[in-house]
Amino acid sequence: MMRMSPHMAGLHRRRRRCSAMMLAVALACAAAPSGAQAQARADACEESLADMFDRVSPAVVSIGATSINPYRLSERVTHVVGSGVLVDAEGLILTNSHVAYGRQSITVTLDDGRRLPARLVGADPIFDLALLRISVPPSERLPTVALGDSDRVRVGDDVVAIGNPIGLDQTLTRGIVSGMNRVLPETPYSVLEPLIQTDASINPGNSGGPLLNRCGEVIGINTAVIADAQNIGFAVPANLAKTTMVSLLAHGRVIRPWLGFHGQLVTSELRDLLKAPLVDGLLVEVIEPGALPKARASRAGGSSWRSTAARI
Repeated sequence: MMRMSPHMAGLHRRRRRCSAMMLAVALACAAAPSGAQAQARADACEESLADMFDRVSPAVVSIGATSINPYRLSERVTHVVGSGVLVDAEGLILTNSHVAYGRQSITVTLDDGRRLPARLVGADPIFDLALLRISVPPSERLPTVALGDSDRVRVGDDVVAIGNPIGLDQTLTRGIVSGMNRVLPETPYSVLEPLIQTDASINPGNSGGPLLNRCGEVIGINTAVIADAQNIGFAVPANLAKTTMVSLLAHGRVIRPWLGFHGQLVTSELRDLLKAPLVDGLLVEVIEPGALPKARASRAGGSSWRSTAARI
């Protein structure tokens, strides 16, 4: 493998930062539509679901990924199917981290049937978001979907999900927003991010696909379901995806502050186990070398509810 010269490496980093800045500007402009854009948005909100599907579905892609575990004696190869949404006309795709992260091979199938190899630009397993890049001719502009404002979403809003459940291409399901700011404590790698709950039917293969409002804007990225429930699914809010995308494009990951200690929320189960007069807050268990010698537990109310959420 040829090493990149310091000059070329610096140029590459500047290009990535420039791309991230351009993406941030584009997202900011999308969040503040002009008068003509506002009128177009109002017209789009009045279109039928069939018309909206025809307009949006070309920007929804199918993702096939393969990973190989050389340490297993059998079934070393794992195949994953998921969905994604084009957010840039030059081939940038937003999807779930659990679909794309750690895979040796990723293939994207476009709406027109073309199958293209994809490159992982960046991923964050905690927020379960990832960016992929596919290569298309410079003269070609791929269809895209706008990211909406998830802070304006209300319980009861009509929503639709478009994706590839169980590998069935371009499937639309309809429902409503069932809840906001749902937290799933036992979701793998979760950082307790607030999710959008919906009863729109989503299944394995919908992962990474868009949850859309009636205007055809992406308000969330479908990520998980309650395995033993009926039509209780969850999506990562679009506004969280917007901020995460900028960091993934610039750095390939989300850079978080280092706290220097590990701990857990004080719950009734923990009190019963330790038989100690603990109050609500955070129990500090480990302090990393080099961290501050003293760490104060911040008071926080924790819920004792446990979910059986599963990534899809």
